[in-house]
Amino acid sequence: MSKQRKLNILIVEDEPGDARLMQLALRKGGFAIEMQVAGDGLEALRMLRREGERFRAAPRPDLILLDLKMPGKGGLGFLEELKQDERLRAIPAVIVTTSMLDADVLASYRFGAAGYLVKSADLGEFMAAIEILGKYWFGLVRLPLNSD
Repeated sequence: MSKQRKLNILIVEDEPGDARLMQLALRKGGFAIEMQVAGDGLEALRMLRREGERFRAAPRPDLILLDLKMPGKGGLGFLEELKQDERLRAIPAVIVTTSMLDADVLASYRFGAAGYLVKSADLGEFMAAIEILGKYWFGLVRLPLNSD
């Protein structure tokens, strides 16, 4: 993948500290990345569908990093709706969560997750994992062209 095209990431995370850590780790990769943060699945869907004045000009993400356990519309509900929407289903969504439950892993992949990453309690390990994830998605993988 070319490093010259500006890439967009949507982080769907209800913990502001975790969202900031992900942003810092991704910036270390050296890619031209813009990031938006949504606090829950409902806000993320509104952003993706450009509903309301606030989200009218929201960029279409190349990748979604998605927490599972959030108040309101959680990660699985969001993922199910995302993959049912013909306009949005091609956007890869990687789960980034504290849950190590086999049932959550299985459900995530059944609903169309592109990956499942367990958040480490160790800050350095968490940051390193997110940086590697960014290098994989933006350095190795060919993403679909953003159609809008």
